[in-house]
Amino acid sequence: MINDITHWIQSLPWNSILKIGSILYALLAIGVCLMILMNARSGSKALAYLSLIALVPVLGIIFYLSFGINYRKNKIYTRKILQDDRLAALVRNALEQRFKEVSLEHKADLEYFYPLAKMIQEDARNIFSDDNKVDLLINGEQKFPRLLEDLRNAKEHIHIQYYIYDNDVIGNEIADILIEKHKAGVEVKFIYDDFGASSIRKTLVRRLNAAGVPNYPFYKIKLIALANRLNYRNHRKIVLIDNKIAYVGGINVADKYINQEKSKGYWRDTHLRIEGLSALSLQMVFLGDWQFCADENIEDILKYFPRNNPPVAETEGKVVQVISSGPDSNYPSILFALNRAILLSRKSVWLTTPYFIPEETLTDALIMASLSGINIKLLVPMHSDSAFVNTCATSHYEEMLEAGVEIYRYTKGFVHAKTMVCDDKIAFVGTANLDQRSFDLNFEVNAVVYNKELAQELSQAFLEDLKHAEKLDYGEWMQRPRWRRLAERVLYLFSPLM
Repeated sequence: MINDITHWIQSLPWNSILKIGSILYALLAIGVCLMILMNARSGSKALAYLSLIALVPVLGIIFYLSFGINYRKNKIYTRKILQDDRLAALVRNALEQRFKEVSLEHKADLEYFYPLAKMIQEDARNIFSDDNKVDLLINGEQKFPRLLEDLRNAKEHIHIQYYIYDNDVIGNEIADILIEKHKAGVEVKFIYDDFGASSIRKTLVRRLNAAGVPNYPFYKIKLIALANRLNYRNHRKIVLIDNKIAYVGGINVADKYINQEKSKGYWRDTHLRIEGLSALSLQMVFLGDWQFCADENIEDILKYFPRNNPPVAETEGKVVQVISSGPDSNYPSILFALNRAILLSRKSVWLTTPYFIPEETLTDALIMASLSGINIKLLVPMHSDSAFVNTCATSHYEEMLEAGVEIYRYTKGFVHAKTMVCDDKIAFVGTANLDQRSFDLNFEVNAVVYNKELAQELSQAFLEDLKHAEKLDYGEWMQRPRWRRLAERVLYLFSPLM
């Protein structure tokens, strides 16, 4: 039997098979290359994918088809886009009128950043409000006590969404409150990312299900579509309570964010608590995601956007905008907003990010600003949680340092905050890292606060972080080993794919 099979294999016309296979592969490669050229948003990204296919022929094609196709305009999100548009249409006229009123009332806060606010408003269609009290929360030590108190005081609804949600002490404490509130008649909606919060699928989620708490994973991972489902994740961290209180920022739900004595390492992160009308902007983002996850249209959706929303007691009058972006948005809105803010700044731009693999327009914006005399400071971790990602990040340092950008590496622990403060006048706090994944692939959300007081508070937190950071020296950096520089240059070519 074995001899017969061997003889049959040897008798096959292998020369013809190889020629046909080569022709079919060539046609496939040409087709994929045309897809890359037609769909890539930037020339550098297209060139990176083309180089990958040339260097690693078969695997390069598989990688692109699995991870490289941008679904921004793909039908996979058509339903979500339509639902988001319907939601925005309900409040569009009111939003436009509100923007005119607030921008006139707060010229002193907006100043030369008005073009930024106008651009965000045209794209994001969110609620531009000055009826806000905004608190800057440093680390889980400040966030979670406030969050737990607000959750316990909820009267109408709790909407909660996280990328990472662990089955640990703080995770179960929040889950207990969600179950208790659900039993008390408070509406609870819970979204977790099926990849980032995978540890709770068979534990905490089962508890919620048993108690009848409505919950859904975002873009459930299925084996048949594993690659692209892993690629497009919901990185947002949002909590909404009673149409008036919202939380947004970089802090997920996990004990490691609280920095207890038993913690293995120090975790530095930043979050915002917003009380006021701008909470409804985050409500729009959450409900769009909920309708996508639950595959349902919320019929009585106007109840989440009351026309006569009561003013916040002791309001601080802070002006806030919310920017969301993802594969379902028309533009990389957060990237555009960061670039616009940098190029409008006149004195300083201070950024904190755990992952610095910038898109080329962001690189250009930072370099142009620095060469124009703007003080650019960048705070990153001393060591990333991935050697590969760390090398990709350091491949961008040389051109930044050469242009005068100050780079500081945090040594106290892992800095996970995603913030930017410009001229001590406006502050960005949110979920988006300064990398290609956040700008193109992940669902992200950032808040922009046009307020000197909060911006200065964020600046002070940044300066405090610099006390635990080492400044990179350009001359010393240029003396790093040649093998290191070579590895960086190779990965630099493929950084548009990160």
